[in-house]
Amino acid sequence: MTTSTTSESSAAAPLLDLQALVVAVRRRRRFWCSVGLLGLLVGGALAVLMPPSPTAVTKVLVAHQEDQPNDPGTLIRTDVALLQTTRIADKALRSLDSPEKPEDFMRDYGAVGLTNNLMQITVTADSDAEAVARAKALADAFVADHVRRIQAAADAESKALLDQRDRMRNELAKVNKSIGDASPDSGPKASANLESLFARRAELTSRITDFGQRAAEARIGTPQLVAGTQVVDAPRAVRHSLPRTAATNAVIGLVLGLVLGLAVAAVGTVVADRPVLRRDIAANLGASVISELPRRSGRLWRRRRIRAARERLTTSLARTVRGSADPVSLLELGCARSTSVIALDLARALAADGPVVVVDGLPGPQLARRRPRPGDPTVVSGERAASLSHQELRVGVGSVAPGTAWTDLQYLGTQTVLVVRAGHGSAAWLHTVARQLADQSIPVIGVVLIDPDPRDRTDGTLWDGLHTALRGQNERLARQNGTGRRRAERLPMWATRGPDSDQEAR
Repeated sequence: MTTSTTSESSAAAPLLDLQALVVAVRRRRRFWCSVGLLGLLVGGALAVLMPPSPTAVTKVLVAHQEDQPNDPGTLIRTDVALLQTTRIADKALRSLDSPEKPEDFMRDYGAVGLTNNLMQITVTADSDAEAVARAKALADAFVADHVRRIQAAADAESKALLDQRDRMRNELAKVNKSIGDASPDSGPKASANLESLFARRAELTSRITDFGQRAAEARIGTPQLVAGTQVVDAPRAVRHSLPRTAATNAVIGLVLGLVLGLAVAAVGTVVADRPVLRRDIAANLGASVISELPRRSGRLWRRRRIRAARERLTTSLARTVRGSADPVSLLELGCARSTSVIALDLARALAADGPVVVVDGLPGPQLARRRPRPGDPTVVSGERAASLSHQELRVGVGSVAPGTAWTDLQYLGTQTVLVVRAGHGSAAWLHTVARQLADQSIPVIGVVLIDPDPRDRTDGTLWDGLHTALRGQNERLARQNGTGRRRAERLPMWATRGPDSDQEAR
């Protein structure tokens, strides 16, 4: 029993073929390289056409009363937020005698906390001198506001402590008066009250002294914080290097362009579903890949390689046409020019056996408007195909692109060789081509792959397709023989192979 490997492979096909995706994206390298180059040019052009505004920076050391070694940066972030207020902006503008609104000025500067106590202020303006002046005014305004807040907090704390001390003093005066009014000749109860008054006076005296010391310490600590808050880096203009900026923007544009191009290419590949690998094209068309032709190249050694591959393909097709009793056609999908060249080469090779006519069924002018050379075969249009003599050898050339008149393909040939450009047709259209040719009873004896991926190592041979593959020609010829016996003919060299593994050999 013969098992269909095509159906098995289709059933076991993954949801996303990474190999096909990588190959398809690599084949579209012109697209994503062009997008990357566009990003490179745009990044460099932005640096030249839109230079950065004049900028000045300054650094301010900010001392906090609540400073802790393990502070996560909350205090400096609070200072940055305070800098972005209309009060600080208004004070800076007043010192500059500028009529600008604080809300508009706030858009031209920013700050960032470098450490828990160091803040960097960045200001932009129309000129370097104006930027430096604005940065100085902004830093001075912030330092003055910070010092004012520190002093206000210290004064408030000191005043609260002194008020509490004054209340204790008033209570102490009352206690002293009570002690002075007490009679020394009173009884035990009066003596106990007197002792409690003395204890209360001692407690109040201690607390009054404590509040006085704390108030003094609150005022002593304020000068340290005031002295610690200062501008440690004078405002200076930032020098911008145009070559460096252009290079940086160009590199960023290149990276973003490449990422965007690769993403678009990958998404387009998945959505379009255009098979590129040999195995996928052969599985979708139901026919084996018998030959490949690389795309045209201007390099000399590649021209020789393409010429040699074309000669091998012409020899193989000529041998097939000579051994077939039915006319053979070449049907293209996305490579009309290459197909017309292959057809002319095939007709020239068959001209040694007799007159050859090329039936042009292509929708374009690839054959109709060509310049004939001496010795070229006769080219007729598809309308004259029915009037040709059966003694003349015909080579039909047509197309299976969308819009094809499927019923007219029988006049080009009852057998066909599909010439398909890799990555041109979608999987759904390849299925349509295979189904339409099967409905017209036109067997596909092979697929010629144009512009294959040079790193493709997949197998484009359907080993269960003897009814369509070229290696099945021997069986069909044996059935056509009148004796009903199969003639012992040797298979072509490219159709024979040895076992690839011990399992296959068994």
